[in-house]
Amino acid sequence: MEYRLLGGSGFRVPVLSLGTATFGGGGDFFSKWGTSDLAEATRMVDLCLDAGVTLFDTADVYSTGLSEEILGQAIQGRRDRLLLSTKSTFRMSDDPNDVGSSRFHIIRSVEASLRRLGTDYVDIYTMHSFDAKTQVEETLRALDDLVSAGKVRYLACSNFSGWHLMKSLAVSDRYGWSRYVAHQAYYSLVGREYEWELMPLALDQKVGTLVWSPLAGGRLSGKFRRANPMPEGTRIQQGGGEGPSLPADWFYNLIDVLDAVAAETGKSVAQVALNWLLQRPTVASVIIGARNEEQLQQNLGAVGWNLSTEQVARLDAASEREKTYPYWHQNGFHERNPFPAAPPR
Repeated sequence: MEYRLLGGSGFRVPVLSLGTATFGGGGDFFSKWGTSDLAEATRMVDLCLDAGVTLFDTADVYSTGLSEEILGQAIQGRRDRLLLSTKSTFRMSDDPNDVGSSRFHIIRSVEASLRRLGTDYVDIYTMHSFDAKTQVEETLRALDDLVSAGKVRYLACSNFSGWHLMKSLAVSDRYGWSRYVAHQAYYSLVGREYEWELMPLALDQKVGTLVWSPLAGGRLSGKFRRANPMPEGTRIQQGGGEGPSLPADWFYNLIDVLDAVAAETGKSVAQVALNWLLQRPTVASVIIGARNEEQLQQNLGAVGWNLSTEQVARLDAASEREKTYPYWHQNGFHERNPFPAAPPR
């Protein structure tokens, strides 16, 4: 397993990590993602550790804490062999203060997550979304205090806009507080908007990318073809998928190219899509999910080999979509304002 530095920190993470939103399956939304019980979750942790996947990602909101509880039990007795990442910001109850990135909510959320995970610290703590109703200074000071207290090792954000992240980094720098070293972001062959502004920012500010939904909620799993209807029981069909809708012709043209590259490499469509991500700038780790052991084994096959430069270029071309303003205008000044993931001109 390859390990990469996480942003500008000296902390190394495996290029694949396991997302545990499928653990527990509580509630209408997360039950569509997966329903792994403790036995299955423990088996997945075993397989990951054997493969060198030592980073496990969860969140308090996943099945309202049940994912953290199951993960905590599955890793019992081997905390020193692995890395833990969890998140907070989304509403957890009807309590008026049980939401957001206030000092009150952050500290309460960390303590609750530590209890559920059965540990006294987490390696990465992530603000799951931006809270525009709380001053950035309040959020970052609370997070810095948690780092100083040893309850959190490194900080990350998720689903931030460019200005959210840049303002946060500037405030941290102004006061000498701990910075966000990673951005957990939606990114895949069918969702490349991350490249337009957030990736250039990440390169400039040394923020690593932790990719969530690398197979776009199953769209790039290899199940869907131009002539094949969406199979029964898929997460997307049941309303558990995320991300915008895709133009059908564009999507199936991309699948055609993925099929061709998969045939050339002897890999699956999903493995090709994951390997493409591992060759993008700023990407430190790709968070894979699995509803069962078979899916996990398939996803683990995305490492240990690389697509050729020519194959990456074909996938780039097939997945390119029209940019919104101001990015299409900036693209016209490619000579002095290149997109980091675009091929040289």
